[in-house]
Amino acid sequence: MNTERASCSCGNIVAKVELSEPISNYTPRACDCDFCIKHGAAYISDPNGELVIKVRSPNEVARNKHGSGIADFLTCKLCGVFVAVTYSLEGQLLGSLNSKTLENMDDLSEPQNVSPKLLPDTDKIGRWEEIWFQNVTIKNSDE
Repeated sequence: MNTERASCSCGNIVAKVELSEPISNYTPRACDCDFCIKHGAAYISDPNGELVIKVRSPNEVARNKHGSGIADFLTCKLCGVFVAVTYSLEGQLLGSLNSKTLENMDDLSEPQNVSPKLLPDTDKIGRWEEIWFQNVTIKNSDE
């Protein structure tokens, strides 16, 4: 596994990312929905990897729903950086990381545009099951 680090600007939300391939093999996906465009988000995920998110101050993390309202978008309330999106599927947490929060984001290829907002919810969830991190943990940093 290849370990990468990510965080919001102030460090309230940090992530350890385990990728099954070198980071240079990944192409971020730039979503065309209003939220993602406004945040400049481009996603990276690996169904064979792992995403561990640690939160220093849980009360300072916004979990908002956008678009179809079925996924949670994690944004730091202190610095305003959007870090990740998650979805709970039958008790399993799936997720994708905003590649702009990676320490080594310059090692990624240029983002490709995608249009998930045009998909029905069942198709979105099916896509997430195929390409998002299947092993996601969110915990307080003191745990």
